[in-house]
Amino acid sequence: MTSFNTIDDLDAEQRVLVRLDLNSPVDDGEVQDNRRFSRHAETVRELAEAGHRVVLMAHQGRPGNDTFVSLDQHAEIMAGHIDRDVGFVDDIYGEKALDAIDALESGDVLLLENTRMSDDELPEEAPEVKSETEFVQSLAPHFDAYINDAYSAAHRKHASLVGFPLVLPAFAGRVMETEYEANTAIANREFDGQVTMVVGGTKATDVIGVMNTLGDKIDTFCLGGIASHLFLRAAGYDIGYDRHEDLDLYDTQWENNEEIIRELYEERRDQIKLPEGLAYEDDDGERAEHDNADLDAANYDYMDISEETVDNYDPIIRDSDAVFLKGALGVFEDEKFSAGTVGAVKAIAETDCFSVVGGGDTSRSIEMYGMDETDFDHVSIAGGAYIRALTGDDLPGIELLIDAAQ
Repeated sequence: MTSFNTIDDLDAEQRVLVRLDLNSPVDDGEVQDNRRFSRHAETVRELAEAGHRVVLMAHQGRPGNDTFVSLDQHAEIMAGHIDRDVGFVDDIYGEKALDAIDALESGDVLLLENTRMSDDELPEEAPEVKSETEFVQSLAPHFDAYINDAYSAAHRKHASLVGFPLVLPAFAGRVMETEYEANTAIANREFDGQVTMVVGGTKATDVIGVMNTLGDKIDTFCLGGIASHLFLRAAGYDIGYDRHEDLDLYDTQWENNEEIIRELYEERRDQIKLPEGLAYEDDDGERAEHDNADLDAANYDYMDISEETVDNYDPIIRDSDAVFLKGALGVFEDEKFSAGTVGAVKAIAETDCFSVVGGGDTSRSIEMYGMDETDFDHVSIAGGAYIRALTGDDLPGIELLIDAAQ
């Protein structure tokens, strides 16, 4: 049971301001359609079909980056997903935008320009500060309600995310609702059997945070990715060192977290499953593997867990009542090094358990390797917000929705 209001609680035919997260890859100036459009389309379609006047806000890239582009293409992509026109205005809260908003009729959908083209948007500041910005003060009087559907950006204190809930009735969209419920399930639900977390990715701090926060709720942590190399180092193996000066993946993380990694490994050794070996690319460009005893961090880039490790993790996953996956176990984009990530995801898909898959781009492996999202209870489109939910950190966008409901 969520503690914020959802779009089910809206009065009829409102003028609603809806924050989405449509941040997408951009290839040669062309915005790529992706899972975020299809997910948010459910909220947008439902609001339009209910007769609301729907105005959408979203961001794309950051100033100075190649992905920092207008949202005109996003409007076209969203229109294809909801099977109705989506208007676009190259303005955020100026006269052009306000005139277009006021001209909307029941069921109309309008997308405003990239929120990050406003100087008020990006600086991380208190909601009280953001609510007083020209951005918020100009738009708010033209709406009956604010809807936040951007769960994946809920950890940000940007104007479009935290300013409006202080000046308008605030509600959660469908993505916000389902992501929040799934990603907090590990803390809020009781499971009858074993609970397993498969943890990969590149950030040791993510693994440390999860173990510190959820260690008493998780029976087994199956480690992969760069974080597993650092825990292997704590276990005494020759791994977890940078080979390339321009890739600071290991040394700084070890320097900043050595003490806590060693403590966690000793305290939770019975819960932590480490790789039995790691895979690398040999001189012929083929996959090869080293057992832990033969690891040589000075001469090899290790890019996946070993096949033996995949086999060891498989029964742990299949015997679980709940499995949460965060982060890739290897460089799955290269098929040679997909065994760890794909093996874990397939085992989860084939197991009758409560399952949540998320963290950065990990969910892409599902489509890339021919699996179906319906085989999982939830596939998260969030990265930073997903890990914050798992580690119990505040998500300002959600806290404000809860406050608004109260």
